[in-house]
Amino acid sequence: MFPTRRCRPTLSSCLLICVTLWRSDPSSGASATFYRKPNVVLILTDDLDIALGGLNPLPKTKKLIGDAGISFRNAFVASPLCCPSRASILTGKYPHNHHVINNTLEGNCSSKAWQKSEEAHTFPALMRDSAGYQTFFAGKYLNQYGHSDAGGVEHVPPGWNYWVGLEKNSKYYNYTLSINGKAKTHGADYSKDYLTDVLANMSLDFLQVKSSFQPFFMMVSTPAPHSPWTAAPQYQGSFNTTKAPRDPNFNVHGKDKHWLIRQAKTPMSNASVQFLDDAFRKRWRTLLSVDDLVEKIVKRLEVRGELDNTYIFFTSDNGYHMGQFSLPLDKRQLYEFDIRVPLMVRGPNIKPNQTSQMLVANVDLGPTILDIAGYNVNKTQMDGMSFLPVMEGKMNSSSWRTDILVEYEGEGSNVSDPACPLLGPGVSECFPDCVCEDSYNNTYACVRTVAPSANLQYCEFDDNQVFVEVYNVTADPYQLTNIAASIGQDFLEKMNHRVMMLQSCSGQSCRTPGVYDPRYTFDPRHMFPGVDR
Repeated sequence: MFPTRRCRPTLSSCLLICVTLWRSDPSSGASATFYRKPNVVLILTDDLDIALGGLNPLPKTKKLIGDAGISFRNAFVASPLCCPSRASILTGKYPHNHHVINNTLEGNCSSKAWQKSEEAHTFPALMRDSAGYQTFFAGKYLNQYGHSDAGGVEHVPPGWNYWVGLEKNSKYYNYTLSINGKAKTHGADYSKDYLTDVLANMSLDFLQVKSSFQPFFMMVSTPAPHSPWTAAPQYQGSFNTTKAPRDPNFNVHGKDKHWLIRQAKTPMSNASVQFLDDAFRKRWRTLLSVDDLVEKIVKRLEVRGELDNTYIFFTSDNGYHMGQFSLPLDKRQLYEFDIRVPLMVRGPNIKPNQTSQMLVANVDLGPTILDIAGYNVNKTQMDGMSFLPVMEGKMNSSSWRTDILVEYEGEGSNVSDPACPLLGPGVSECFPDCVCEDSYNNTYACVRTVAPSANLQYCEFDDNQVFVEVYNVTADPYQLTNIAASIGQDFLEKMNHRVMMLQSCSGQSCRTPGVYDPRYTFDPRHMFPGVDR
């Protein structure tokens, strides 16, 4: 942490904040003392669903952000996996444009190639270098951040005045932080090491020492509710009778779905159900500390007189499933529980107690925040679009987009799991009962459509079948019935064409509604040319 009154000369990070940041925006002249652009806070959780009641343990967050602003009911991620999704948030791009395909270095997660091609062009870098913002990051960045083959914790991504980056994946104790490029290890003492609380305290310290002459952008990325689901001591007895929701898609066979879903054992064993119920409780317990973090940040902004000039975003990098279609627990799938996330925003000119059905995606977060900062998004190569006009009531559904792209590249092992020899090679994330959550050909692209006349999902898989799944989400919110075999060929042709258009889009073309060519012949294999799976 850093001091609240004066800087310690040995801390380069403090010098950076106390000296470099203590200046007004040079483009604004003397008026910078009296007028400042809005501040922005982005709170990003890890694996927080909305479909399974993930916001229930967050009453203070819902009151202080959701009730004080707008909640989006149709907020989706571009890919339901941590690193590709986080790369989409930072770049405003779909995975086919930022090229982060999974959580490994080989999949471009925080790799040297990512650092050279994308990292300097993220929206925080533009906020600092082109919009005059002071910037602060604390928490989980990308899953392979800090890897020795990617520069170690000495690497500080461009765009951050103050950097507190977690080495690799989410933990709650016994982790290493990069404090402006210098490693700081933490142990297992709750009073000084519990990561969610450490992030809260460092965020409050930043608010205390930052410059009062520049707007700020602060991104706080919590470990919760990601595994290992370690709750703070005072919350370990909470939710003792809570169970995972027994929704209609819980513990049922996905008989008309992709083979990876069909291979799940139904019904699940009692031991599997008990395991996921216990994990569900543990996830919720970790969120109670996130609720405290949100309250502390909002209250500190209020005390400092900065709350009314600050936008606060609260969201997640992907959803989660726990027993849906008899899959034990994970993300990575194309269904609502994995791709839909909470998104709540409060801020200037956002009326309280609003809900919006407009379709937004995490590729829109960067463009929206840049729009708030007064930066022209059209000067970037971002695929997303600003939903600031939606929040301010200046945009109606007739002029807003109606579809987004969701894409995922599956992962598998080249050899069979000795414990599950019948599955053969090509699968991964397998549980002891040989139910697997991923495979090489769990590779898909989906068009998620939300319009006044339609609430649909169309997906194509890269496998030998070129399997197709289609859902009418209005009539079938739990996605129990794949209607691909019962709908007209003209619809399939249009949706296949739209998938191809979105998967080849870049920048402005990703924001344009599809124009369907009636001469186009339906062939899903065109989606994946030159691939034999």
